[in-house]
Amino acid sequence: MFSSSSLEGSSVPHPLAAYGWDADWETEFAPYAARGLVAGRVVRVDRGQCDVVTAGGPVRADTEFVTPRDPLKVVCTGDWVAVDPDGADPRYVQAYLPRRTSFVRSTSSKRSEGQVLAANVDHSIIAVPLTAELDLARIERFLALGWESGGQPVVVLTKADLVPDAVTLGHLVEDVETSAPGVQVLPVSSATGEGVDVLSAVVSGGTSVLLGQSGAGKSTLANALAGADIMEVQAIRDVDGKGRHTTTTRNLIPLPGGGVLIDTPGLRGVGLWDAESGVGLVFSEIEELAADCRFHDCAHAAEPGCAVLAAVEDGTLPERRLDSYRKLIRENQRIVAKTDARARAEMRRQWRLRGAEGRAALEIKRGRSR
Repeated sequence: MFSSSSLEGSSVPHPLAAYGWDADWETEFAPYAARGLVAGRVVRVDRGQCDVVTAGGPVRADTEFVTPRDPLKVVCTGDWVAVDPDGADPRYVQAYLPRRTSFVRSTSSKRSEGQVLAANVDHSIIAVPLTAELDLARIERFLALGWESGGQPVVVLTKADLVPDAVTLGHLVEDVETSAPGVQVLPVSSATGEGVDVLSAVVSGGTSVLLGQSGAGKSTLANALAGADIMEVQAIRDVDGKGRHTTTTRNLIPLPGGGVLIDTPGLRGVGLWDAESGVGLVFSEIEELAADCRFHDCAHAAEPGCAVLAAVEDGTLPERRLDSYRKLIRENQRIVAKTDARARAEMRRQWRLRGAEGRAALEIKRGRSR
């Protein structure tokens, strides 16, 4: 195991430094190192096993010991884990370090469980293709989750070479910037290289997760950032401009300019998951206006003295933005209510189990005393 000195002033970099290992992770891992376990970062998870990069090279490990009932606590691409040392057969992931950040969405199932797409991310790269009409509401949804993850969102408008008119491209960028306050919006073309160097500089400082719908050009963009065809890319259908099925798992890729990238499959559904603060950041101008409403609990519907409605009236706030804000707030409230209800039900179940165990123990004790 390398000491933290290899990260602080030593000329010999830690073998995992390129994957994001630092002195703080070293400190977190110390108790596991004392047990003889090996540190590594998960680069891929599938079928109950995962690929882990360690100082000694890549290993394959079973996740059986870290597969709890809570889907938010299963091992995910980007996690830092403690695995059995060389010689163990099979090798198991024994634990993972507490996540600094995580990108979580609600699943499309009726149970609306949370699903972790990537762990320990610094940037959420949201790929939006310019081959179709911009869906600003969808971008706002991605941004809310991106902000909530704890990472910095970046919107990448892919296939910019297919918009040859500079004025039109400029208007498209402005439209997205209006819906993404505080977020960098970059037009990028993997075909011509336009904007790739700027994006490379952005992602060089940590871990980035690449998100977007199928056909957004994510795999092509990942190849451009990696400088090699490491992700399979298939042809685009002429009919609707969508890519055929390519990425099927989440993969962590080291980048030549520094940093690592987690590529993800195309997302059909992007449900919110307890993202109230993220929604507030996406619609920061509405939150600021709301501070001047007459009533502190104003719903911005028909209340007198509503500063938000006044801004819609005078044209300073687009009505579409307010509609999108209301929709995401309502959706988030429903998800939180369902989560709280499940938590209460689970707590009641645990109480019943403990009560039954207590009664059984009492009956055994009584039987022995007779």
